[in-house]
Amino acid sequence: MVHKLLLLTRENHRYLPLLEQLVLPELQLVDDSPAAIAEADIWLAEPALALPLLPHAHQLQWLQSTFAGVDKLLGPKRRSDYQLTNIKGIFGPLMSEYIFGYLLAHCRQQQLYRQQQQQQLWQPGNYQSLQGQQILLLGTGSIGSHVAATAKHFGMHTVGMNLSGKQPAAFDRIITNQQLNDALPQADVVVNTLPASPASTDILDAERLRYLKQGAILFNVGRGSAIDLEALTQLLSERSDITAILDVFPQEPLPPHQRLWQMPNVIITPHISAPSFPQQVVEIFADNYSRWRQQSPLQYQIDFKRGY
Repeated sequence: MVHKLLLLTRENHRYLPLLEQLVLPELQLVDDSPAAIAEADIWLAEPALALPLLPHAHQLQWLQSTFAGVDKLLGPKRRSDYQLTNIKGIFGPLMSEYIFGYLLAHCRQQQLYRQQQQQQLWQPGNYQSLQGQQILLLGTGSIGSHVAATAKHFGMHTVGMNLSGKQPAAFDRIITNQQLNDALPQADVVVNTLPASPASTDILDAERLRYLKQGAILFNVGRGSAIDLEALTQLLSERSDITAILDVFPQEPLPPHQRLWQMPNVIITPHISAPSFPQQVVEIFADNYSRWRQQSPLQYQIDFKRGY
């Protein structure tokens, strides 16, 4: 049986040659015409591009997302009559580069020395080290575990929050959501890596944000829905000691009227902490396609009810 594959990405020009090189058996690439959309039984797609076309996907059986985040395809009014898989296992190293790039620049006061260089000032600052600091990771999956392992290399104490209570090797301690209020005042660095789900929505609300310790650094590289953005904006305006490094937001792009743009203790990046590289995505798709043909369970399958 020949399967028909619909490719829906903003980088089709990069994906097409990679797919053609693989010469996947019994797989025919189709265009994005209405007839092809209706007939394609497999989609390799960005969730935002797939969403408006799903009502016309009459033969869809499996959608392989090119992103880790698939929340746009989830919800009580969304279709769930097909298998949905996402991308995992490739983002941990990229997230670690992002997080520790900013952490090291902060601790080593790189911006200060750059400014002093322009003034020809030879003046040592206040040395800080990551050694002995505590990092609290909301989410202990593949991304959180890799970030925790990187933190251990810098001599940090690693604490993770998850729903299962399981303790991956890279963590010194695991807490539950109910213990988060007690853990936040102890954490020098707080990193949200949680996917979007009902359980993670506003997990850092106005009350919990108040527990952040003096001089804490907060990263959001998971989903924008995890943090009450208005409460965070208010807190950052009141507490200049806290630094927020934000890559994801409830609305993207972040609207121009948001005060966060102008705050000196905020760093905003345009959802680039861990991009999906086509070569890696295609490798995961090819493996899943082999499983699909053998009628084996697909890797990284999403539970529509749990949302991840």
